[in-house]
Amino acid sequence: MRQAILDAADAAQPRCVAHLSDLVRQPSLLGEEAGAQEVMAEAFAGLGLEVDRFAIDEAAIARLPGFSPPVTSYDGRENVVGVHRPREAAGRSLILNGHIDVVPAGPAELWTSPPFEPRVHEGRLYGRGAGDMKAGIAAYTAAFAALRSIGYQPAAPVFLQSVVEEECTGNGALACLHRGYRADAAIIPEPFNHTLMTAQLGVMWMRVTVTGTPAHVLDTSAGSNAIEAAFALVGHLKKLEALWNEPCRQHPAFAGHRHPVNFNLGRIEGGEWTSSVPTRCEFDLRAGFYPGQDPAEVRAALAGAVEAARREDPALAGVGVELSWRGFQAEGCVIDPAHPMMRLLADSHRAVLGGEPAELAATCTTDARFFNLYGDTPATCYGPEATRIHGIDESVSLDSLRDVTRVLALFMAGWCGLEPAAAQTLGIKTL
Repeated sequence: MRQAILDAADAAQPRCVAHLSDLVRQPSLLGEEAGAQEVMAEAFAGLGLEVDRFAIDEAAIARLPGFSPPVTSYDGRENVVGVHRPREAAGRSLILNGHIDVVPAGPAELWTSPPFEPRVHEGRLYGRGAGDMKAGIAAYTAAFAALRSIGYQPAAPVFLQSVVEEECTGNGALACLHRGYRADAAIIPEPFNHTLMTAQLGVMWMRVTVTGTPAHVLDTSAGSNAIEAAFALVGHLKKLEALWNEPCRQHPAFAGHRHPVNFNLGRIEGGEWTSSVPTRCEFDLRAGFYPGQDPAEVRAALAGAVEAARREDPALAGVGVELSWRGFQAEGCVIDPAHPMMRLLADSHRAVLGGEPAELAATCTTDARFFNLYGDTPATCYGPEATRIHGIDESVSLDSLRDVTRVLALFMAGWCGLEPAAAQTLGIKTL
């Protein structure tokens, strides 16, 4: 049976690559996920799954733990879930989750080929979202299709989730929890190069609005430069980053990591006129923090660093500073490597690639936190090898995509058990 599953996963590879290409062609930027979600709904329906499409109810999830204030409206944006229910639930249930949203491509002229036109070259598929994380979505869809192609299906409920807004809040995954989706395990095929994720940092987004005093450049001393003050503030915040990276302050899961906590100045906007001392500057900062740190305490620490800088730095005298919080307010989490899900996933990895999978303490956040912290569903990430995610010429290895499909198909069979596929699903198109 193992060899039959592996052979079926290999046979599914051409369709898997075609599916991934179709997804990359859909520029599913924040607020523009509808086209890609239509592709996913068709794929799930083609597998004979019940398709659950639902909008995010912001008012309902705003009261839930793990909620992050959104950065744009949810109008016209849907999660899409393919639901498999066995005839008799004999195995353990499973969630396969992936996010359909992608980050902006940046200047298109810097790409070797247009970012939303998939290009295959030397065994890699290029395009925005190819690695992060449409390849993982294509892999879990192909893994389910592979089982169906040999006349079997999971003997437990399986929920294939394609969610929006992982890249800035995670509220798409939270909305799935609010809708009632729970399982005995969850796997997210994020592009972490066949590692087993055992921990991830928390992430906080902070917006800082700096207000100075305008003046003509004939006498800059008559004003206070909001842009220069903003950079001074970033420098002070970087001292907090350095403090949290001191070895004595590191979380045990990240012990020995050279620099696990990163503060990133991700966006800045300011000034009114080239020959005027700028009145206002606004910047967005992303701050990492350790599992176990409460987001409220992190906000307080960041605000405290800003206030200390204003008291102590003459360059900030008389400058107004306002903080706001939207986007990620995401806790970190830890996953037990000895959990049966992790052991079986490692077994499936060994069966496909040989050797032990490396463990990963991720210095970013993923939607795994929702399942682990709030959904009573142990979750990890295991996905393909990708390069330049969030960068120029993002790509994913197609050999790696095939191997992840193999691993997920074996894991699904072992975790959920198998039963003969329902007669009405046999012969149905598989992607």
